[in-house]
Amino acid sequence: MHPRRPLGLAFALTSAATFGVSGILAASLLEAGWSSGAVTLVRIAGGALVLLAPTLWLLRGRWGAVLRSWREVLVLGLLAVALCQLAFFSAVAYISPALALLIEFLGPVLLVAVTWLATRRAPALLTIVGALVALVGLALVSGVGGTALHPVGVLLALGAAVGNAAYWAAASKADSELPPIALAGLGLAVGAIVLGIASATGLLPFVATTGPVELAGSTVPMWVAVALLILVATAAAYTLGILGARRLGATLASFVGYAEPMFGILWTALLLALLPSGMQWVGAAAIIAGVVLVKLGQIDRPRASRSPAIVEGIPSP
Repeated sequence: MHPRRPLGLAFALTSAATFGVSGILAASLLEAGWSSGAVTLVRIAGGALVLLAPTLWLLRGRWGAVLRSWREVLVLGLLAVALCQLAFFSAVAYISPALALLIEFLGPVLLVAVTWLATRRAPALLTIVGALVALVGLALVSGVGGTALHPVGVLLALGAAVGNAAYWAAASKADSELPPIALAGLGLAVGAIVLGIASATGLLPFVATTGPVELAGSTVPMWVAVALLILVATAAAYTLGILGARRLGATLASFVGYAEPMFGILWTALLLALLPSGMQWVGAAAIIAGVVLVKLGQIDRPRASRSPAIVEGIPSP
């Protein structure tokens, strides 16, 4: 195994774990009277502010690299952050959050499909099988079932899937001139500006309270939940995801990202004492099996048939 792969896998799994705790943190704020728009904007803007100082320090004297990497920054900020957040929270007004999450996580499948179309080379059979197995596992973990497929909700959720795919494409550009922290900081800043405009125009309603919140069975000050959401589930999560994707490549990293809902269930069990169902355990096993199959498909695929410029990141201009 390439020495970068174990470290990349560790980064990707840790990113999934930190993203996975966002549901519990956001839920505590929503129950306290916050709107989903307020949670989203504070989370993204707060993450951008946290990463501002290290981003400026890392980019000192290197602003030419930012100009040359404008595509990465815009893809991450506009699509992976702003579009993904706006589309997902708009979708849940029409369909269940579980179904919206399942559709959003079609992002890795979209990456495989785009690569197939762009290179005119079919992915390995194991990659296709792994994608299908992982999707079935995700459906079981998310608890999808018996939900009407509202066309508007499905279309909005597909927009979130495009944003999800864009995240892995932008994050995995191995030859990027931008350090991972700087890319995450710039992307979150762009996303925060777009979400701020959406909030100011009423597209993303902003309602926030200052009272205490219930978190993991305890009453804590509101700022504790907000700080954890910003530091752990946003700043750290996005940065670790980029670190992992640059070592694993977009395809494998995106399928490892399927561990996010699994970690969400784990955090729910640990912090709220709500144990997963039998079907969720089966789903978790299917996700792991799917990721393994995707990895095996990459190993079996001849090197000559790969196109790193597309599969592992954004195509070079």
